[in-house]
Amino acid sequence: MADAASRLDRFAEQLLGTPLPVRIRAWDGSQAGPPGAPTLVVRNRRALRRLLWKPGELGLARAWVAGDLDIEGDLYATLDLLAGLVWERGEDARGLGGALRDPEVRAAVRGLVRMAGPPLPPAPPREEVRRSHHRHTRRTDRRAISHHYDVGNDFYELVLGPSMVYSCAYWDSPDGTLETAQADKLDLICRKLGLTPGARLLDVGCGWGSMAIHAAREYGVHAVGVTLSQEQAAYARKRVAEAGLTDRVEIRVQDYRDVTDGPFDAISSIGMAEHVGAERYLEYADRLYGLLKPGGRLLNHQIARRPQRDESTYAVDEFIDAYVFPDGELAPIGTTVTQLERAGFEVRDVESIREHYALTLRRWVANLEADWAHAVRLTSPGRARVWRLYMAASALSFERNRIGVNQVLAVRTPETGDARMPLRSRTWGS
Repeated sequence: MADAASRLDRFAEQLLGTPLPVRIRAWDGSQAGPPGAPTLVVRNRRALRRLLWKPGELGLARAWVAGDLDIEGDLYATLDLLAGLVWERGEDARGLGGALRDPEVRAAVRGLVRMAGPPLPPAPPREEVRRSHHRHTRRTDRRAISHHYDVGNDFYELVLGPSMVYSCAYWDSPDGTLETAQADKLDLICRKLGLTPGARLLDVGCGWGSMAIHAAREYGVHAVGVTLSQEQAAYARKRVAEAGLTDRVEIRVQDYRDVTDGPFDAISSIGMAEHVGAERYLEYADRLYGLLKPGGRLLNHQIARRPQRDESTYAVDEFIDAYVFPDGELAPIGTTVTQLERAGFEVRDVESIREHYALTLRRWVANLEADWAHAVRLTSPGRARVWRLYMAASALSFERNRIGVNQVLAVRTPETGDARMPLRSRTWGS
């Protein structure tokens, strides 16, 4: 009988219709595949059972998170090689059903079943969250935010670095430092919002307080930051106190829908709107519009996906939904702009900074890999593996223009039509 790696390589080619572009090393030590290519390590038969019981991305994700699958070699190169064969094929149970009409596919599945051992479905890794089907109630949103952000502030310090900013940085050069690029991003947002001393700023989804602190310290504003994460709020309040800004920065554990002490001169929403959901987006835009003074500005910093010819076929990424951002949804930039304008905003500027997020994610991955053992101790092996895969795959998605990120500047323009914008706004006061 052929060794396990050769059999797996043959079955994979039968299933996919093309040779695997990576090597395989199986649990028996055998190897197969193109010499010199990155290696996909199949550590045990349980990996096969996960794929057989849940074909497609979620089965692969479960095997990766559990440590049943691993990659040796360049992680980015491996994911890039596999993306077109696995993640972009859109294979699900319905697609597999059609493929099983092919005799070669049926033979490959039978072979995998024989190799996999006892036909019992392995339990999902404990890091997998039970999904709520995107209801976006206050309770489900709190649970989703807690799953993602209440991982431990020490873990986020390791990944994000001293800036503690968990969104796309703004790079002057790929050789710059992450801390400088994050400070430049915060300053860019402050300038776009036209912040002045004494102005009131609402930072929606304030994270660990970096935006509110920067705006208060550098622009003299009075800032209110809201988050649903208890751990973020405690950390942010400590940072505010250490910066001597308790008289100008307030951090609340509060849903943005429950903020009632407007109006504000400006609102920043940085990497938060992805959690809102398509069905709730107009409610989100309406709420922020109502919290602004006439002439007030909103800076909405948000990841976007590419539009589909048939938007009804859009499905949330299974891995992201189960392990990273439960209930998160991405929208095309055109949809976001339309919803903001439906709420009454005048959209004045849209800036794509897609390449900047790829650079940011690669720095976060480097931080994680540089102190891997410590990261595992701070969370769990599975959670650390989730973040490594999620950030590396996301970096490639930004680089390949599968997803993007945009800063949308919108104004609650008064009836007079005076939006109080400079004639040449792209200078942003610099």
